[in-house]
Amino acid sequence: MIIFLLLFIAYTGWLSAGISRPSLIEWLLVSFLIYTSSIILTGFVLSALYQTNHEWVWAFAVFITASVTGFSLRALANQPIIYSPLALVSERWRLVKQWFSGLPTYLKLLFSGLFVTLFVLTITNLAIVLFTVPNEWDSMTGHLNRVVQYMQRGTMRHFGGTNWNIDTYPKSVCTLQIYGYLMTGRFENGFKLIHYLSYWTTIVAVFGITQRISQLRGQAGSANALSAGFLAALGMSLLPDFLMQAVTTETDIVLTAYLSVLLYMLFAYRASENTSETTTQNSRSSWRDNRYLYLAGIAFGVAYGHKVTFTLLLPSVFVIMVYTVFWSSSFATTAARTAKLAASIAIGVCLWMLPTGYLKNIEVFGHPIGPPTALRHQSIERAGPLRNLFEQGSRNVIRYTYDHINLDGLRNTATGESINRTMRKPAIWLEDKLHMRLDEETDFSIVPFTFERKFVFYNANPYWGILGFGLIIPLLVLTLLFVVRSTPHVYLGVAILLHLLALSYTAPYDPFKGRYFTETGLFGILFLPLLFLDSRLNLTNAGKPVLKGYVALAMSIGAVSALCCVFLNIRALPFAWTTPDGTRFPSVFEADRMRVMTVGRPDTYLPYKRFDELVPDSATVALGTINDDYEYPLYGAHLTRRLIPVNPFEKGVQPIPKEATYLFFSKNVIPPRPGDIRLGTDTAAAHSPYVVVPGEDYYLRKLK
Repeated sequence: MIIFLLLFIAYTGWLSAGISRPSLIEWLLVSFLIYTSSIILTGFVLSALYQTNHEWVWAFAVFITASVTGFSLRALANQPIIYSPLALVSERWRLVKQWFSGLPTYLKLLFSGLFVTLFVLTITNLAIVLFTVPNEWDSMTGHLNRVVQYMQRGTMRHFGGTNWNIDTYPKSVCTLQIYGYLMTGRFENGFKLIHYLSYWTTIVAVFGITQRISQLRGQAGSANALSAGFLAALGMSLLPDFLMQAVTTETDIVLTAYLSVLLYMLFAYRASENTSETTTQNSRSSWRDNRYLYLAGIAFGVAYGHKVTFTLLLPSVFVIMVYTVFWSSSFATTAARTAKLAASIAIGVCLWMLPTGYLKNIEVFGHPIGPPTALRHQSIERAGPLRNLFEQGSRNVIRYTYDHINLDGLRNTATGESINRTMRKPAIWLEDKLHMRLDEETDFSIVPFTFERKFVFYNANPYWGILGFGLIIPLLVLTLLFVVRSTPHVYLGVAILLHLLALSYTAPYDPFKGRYFTETGLFGILFLPLLFLDSRLNLTNAGKPVLKGYVALAMSIGAVSALCCVFLNIRALPFAWTTPDGTRFPSVFEADRMRVMTVGRPDTYLPYKRFDELVPDSATVALGTINDDYEYPLYGAHLTRRLIPVNPFEKGVQPIPKEATYLFFSKNVIPPRPGDIRLGTDTAAAHSPYVVVPGEDYYLRKLK
């Protein structure tokens, strides 16, 4: 099956060469877009035909959808010459070597350190992706749980799972995970393929966006433009909240990749006005390359079909569209561009958004997001009256701002946490004097805000670290105050503020929201290029010892922080480690499968381990579990057990199916009876600071 995967990747690359300009970055991004959009469409069709679990059908079907998508875009792009990507790689490599050899010593040292850090992180993360099992909370309860259910059932149709995410969450990402799993020979870590691919796609897109911004500033092709692109891309690769998701099955990193492709297409559209060689001097100001609008429409539809939180990004994306598409000297021109973009987005929404599950949610729950319980728990409804929403949302703005002022990564160590605590004392003193009550008001919070976040929260879900409060935020403030002048960055700055407001006012505060700021970080990291593109900040120029020293210090701490994020992540430790409070965690490469999968709920390890030992891999198990229970580990090492939920979300306990041979249940769901095996829970571990939600008292009943 891997041969078919490689052939499909090569085919999408060939299609992309007839769609994108002769640009290595653009070719990679278009290839990613065709790859993902084709698999998603294929998944929707195969689900309707009950062919979701047939790898041979997948192997051939994706070529059909890719061909339809690719050749349609080729016709629209009207590109007469198909270039060789391999020739581009060789050419760009020579250009990079020439660029690096021309750098002053300061920048050679700076970039060398960053490249070495990225290399170490890449090798380590790749090993984690290939040789360790998934263990994220949402994946154990919902995301991967439903993927296995879909394969066992042969379709992604609504079936009524225990966790609300199983049926309500958009299904497009499931198609990509299923394809990755089946095409790697049913290799469990194939589920992570799209997530790791999204990490690199975003990095590539950041470099490309920077080049297009440089072009808009009249600095295209310069050494400074290359330096700016590499600094932004390397900064993105080290951003803690983004980096941490590279080895997981969290969905936000995939949304970030889609957003990055969308932003690239929008900026490339604006920049294409200055690169056309086919227009006359008189029409040059109004002509732009429409292929980018068509690609943007696909990216928009794919992104919205991936996750409903893309809604919170719409104001930010609209602001970028104002700058890149709508802004012109002629109303007729603006209307024509808007019509083409709107038509592209409409097609993208119809093909990649609507079939993903929103319509089914309206049919079943009466709302595109899901049941009322989910809305009250996680969305704006929890705030109550409008006045309270404004008050608590305003507190959330400040709360999230405070959360960003942390040495994330570095504070995984005792020394780093001590430095971090000292650094934050003035900010905490200020909050106390202003009586903002950030940690006292809790009615619009999932987990109450605290100035001393629990280790388990910031270890798994950091924010931007020093790259954020040390570089991105200062450059953002200088730009919005017009001290640093750059029109594209003013719009990017407004986009950042709008996303912060959207996250703060539309949902209760949650310390795990660090992952939601990954998309905000994509906008933010694009401010680092100003260190080369702005004449007053340009690090290439002689002098500026204070600025150069400060940037070197911030980037060095950022690199160390990134290493700490990966090497001291208790959910995926490359080496065994003892935390500052004395708790020892084993290496993820040495711990047994169940230990790794339950690291987020350590009190459930013993009952789940006993279940795995007592129940055959081929058994059919009825599940009397609750919304927060991990179900994915119960499928077994080869994902061969069949699990049937009998306590679907908000439907109450259902009859136990006749085909079930075992019943795994919580005593709070089904009363135990004589003869049931009490698996229990680890009551000692239940009081650990690493337990967010205590496990249930679990039982096992043999039915046949």
